[in-house]
Amino acid sequence: MIITKQNRRTIYENLFKEGVLVAKKDYNAPKHEELEVPNLQVIKAMQSLTSRGYVKTQFSWQWYYYVLTPEGVEYLREWLHLPNEIVPSTHKRAARPPRPATVRPGGGDGAYRAPRGDRDDYRKKEGGAPGDYRPSFAGVGRGAPRE
Repeated sequence: MIITKQNRRTIYENLFKEGVLVAKKDYNAPKHEELEVPNLQVIKAMQSLTSRGYVKTQFSWQWYYYVLTPEGVEYLREWLHLPNEIVPSTHKRAARPPRPATVRPGGGDGAYRAPRGDRDDYRKKEGGAPGDYRPSFAGVGRGAPRE
């Protein structure tokens, strides 16, 4: 399919910037939901990159999911004339703020154990079935005694 260079550049720039691209399987859609490009051109451009091994495709629930491979990053970097410092957003490490040090109640270096509260009040101290109690089940089938 013939895709104008401007549309191909728009598709490739968005793919490189995000690292991923989604497209609904609607070949008659006038334009892609995120780009100002016909949806068919987006699907066919991604199909071309998939056949060359630059993009991995996943199809689910009438949507195409495209993920850029490391070879695809190199190819698009060369095609778009970008320096090596620029990477897709999916390849960037998110800087996590350090966790604040928390003090566990009860001190100690063992595993944390929740306070027991009034659990002992619910436990039975006395009563219940006598020690020599043997329940008998007179059912049929697998639980029936053999004779």
